Amino acid sequence: MSTPTATIATTRAELLRLRKWPAVWITLGSWLALSLMFGYLFTYLSYASGDNTFASEGATKESLLAEMMPVNVPDVFLQGMPMFGGALMMVLGAIVAGNGYGWGTWKTIFSLGAQRTGAVLGSIAALTCFVVATLAVSLGFDLGLSLLVATTESQDVVLPALGSTLESLGVGFLVLEMWALVGYLLGTVARGPALSVGLGLVWSLVVENLLRGVGQLLDWVDALTMVLPGTAAGSLVGSLVGVQEGGDGTPGVLDTVDGPQAAITVACYIVLAIVVSVVVVRRRDVA
Repeated sequence: MSTPTATIATTRAELLRLRKWPAVWITLGSWLALSLMFGYLFTYLSYASGDNTFASEGATKESLLAEMMPVNVPDVFLQGMPMFGGALMMVLGAIVAGNGYGWGTWKTIFSLGAQRTGAVLGSIAALTCFVVATLAVSLGFDLGLSLLVATTESQDVVLPALGSTLESLGVGFLVLEMWALVGYLLGTVARGPALSVGLGLVWSLVVENLLRGVGQLLDWVDALTMVLPGTAAGSLVGSLVGVQEGGDGTPGVLDTVDGPQAAITVACYIVLAIVVSVVVVRRRDVA
């Protein structure tokens, strides 16, 4: 079986598996719940009650209401992706690759003579399709919530510009795709979901934050943090939505490096994760 044929066949099979897999729907539901809570629910409660909470951070009622309007959907859509969305996509990528070893799927299909490169690329393509679907559903979900708020508060509905929406979708794709493929690489290297999920979450939620703190004291650590995946993803989003002064903004959104450099770094991680995943599967015994 040629590489293109194996890629297409694996993509179709993986898409069927992902559609029927509860873990996929739980991941999507978790992300939408987080988007609802941190993007709109807490902000609306602060606006309606007039209380200063962690969601309002001293903002006026007018600014809180403006933040929830449809025209600001592209920014709200992106804010949680560097940390929360990325962590969830990494978990999904890790279990997509890792469970292939735990369930014996890879061992079976490779024993039957399947083309390894095509099979891995097909699995990655299916994971990418889920990332794209997650972005589309998230954008529609946030737009629906903002329209609900605008209607409830009798505000004029001004839809976001097409250019800013497409730009947000592009940035969101790069961020979520990078974390999903990093998780896929971890699942491939670890040959199982548990260790890869644990390592990925510890790195993205703990280790990188600690390194940024140490980087304030050591120049070489600070230079290292400039090329870390979390720094690149957070800075890419920060270049679009902005970063509040004082470091009290959305967790994970940074301004450490400029937008073009962050985009290049994220793209490099995407390519590196794909190449290393293919090489590891091709060169080692799956038994």
